[in-house]
Amino acid sequence: MDRAPLDPAALDAVVRPLAAARTLPGAAYGSPEVFDWEQAHFFAGGWVCAGRADALAAPGDQRAVTVGGSSLLLVRDNDGVLRGWFNVCRHRGHELLEPGSSRKGRAIRCPYHGWVYGLGGECRAMPRFGKDSDDGIDRSAFGLVAARVEQWQGWVFANVSGEAPPLAEHLGNAAMVVDGYDVSRLRLGTRHEYEVAANWKVIVENYLECYHCAPIHPELCEVTPPESGLGYPVSPVGAWTGGPLALREGVQTMSLDGRSLGVPIPGLPAAKARVVGYAALLPGLLISAHPDYLMTHRLEPLAAARTRVECTWYFPPEAWERPGFDPAYAADFWDLVNRQDWAACESVQRNTSSPGWRPGPFSPWETDVHAVMAAVARGYETGRLGPV
Repeated sequence: MDRAPLDPAALDAVVRPLAAARTLPGAAYGSPEVFDWEQAHFFAGGWVCAGRADALAAPGDQRAVTVGGSSLLLVRDNDGVLRGWFNVCRHRGHELLEPGSSRKGRAIRCPYHGWVYGLGGECRAMPRFGKDSDDGIDRSAFGLVAARVEQWQGWVFANVSGEAPPLAEHLGNAAMVVDGYDVSRLRLGTRHEYEVAANWKVIVENYLECYHCAPIHPELCEVTPPESGLGYPVSPVGAWTGGPLALREGVQTMSLDGRSLGVPIPGLPAAKARVVGYAALLPGLLISAHPDYLMTHRLEPLAAARTRVECTWYFPPEAWERPGFDPAYAADFWDLVNRQDWAACESVQRNTSSPGWRPGPFSPWETDVHAVMAAVARGYETGRLGPV
């Protein structure tokens, strides 16, 4: 069995019951060897969120993304089907589209030697090779290589290895996170991108606890009591965990003054109208459901100590009918909170290789952190990131 290059005894300590457990060793965050192992097993070997399907809404829309160290090309074909191809020309391996970029076209053209593929992946043209009958080359043998992609609640998930269990099994009952939000009709309000000098797990763990909120998030504590999420009954099934925080009396949403400049999510259940839900879908999608908007953080690990974070805010279409609507009321608040979090995460990361690092105990406020660390520790042993 291909185990992660970490001390098994240190991993055994993580999976103990909360009161007796200890945190992951520093090498889990700082070791390039562990990072490479995770890329192969957790990211290439599992399901990873690659963005929103509505970013490829019309036939011919194309976007190149990076998943588990591999570049994929997402394409909306002429029948409206979202397809995934490895972003590799079948001639000499040039990228068909630069990772992170988008384009629209009736075909897929390699910029290196001009080979052309249909949106369905078939090889249509091999310039200066002559005709089929002349060169004897069967162009049908040189179509693009398919990548495994599926959609869930409007998000696109990809599995590079093709060997992960079904996406539905991986996510389990995670749909409860967005129940009542009718996510498919929400519209993108704005997007921020960050590059954080911290390991992806440090960011996920920080997101899942409000133990740190009072010391570093005064603005957040003005709109929500940090202790309000303690003991809230949530029963995750699958590779996710999370829970809600309540809004203070008189507060409408999470913003700098507690007011909403949007509109309530239509049809939202009463139980969700006064809370903000937090959920981490492992390994890299964080969903924060507010009464008037949905925020996500999508993580792309770049190195052991470097993570790209795409933060997006989605609103119901009715919000744009409100005079003076501007998504900045939500984005400005969270940009401030995000940057406070990034500073804390980067401080943690700088110590991961310190000879003074020792695994520590978990607070009762860190039940979700323990659940994620335990799932990661089990994954280091089994080679797959499974249920939390």
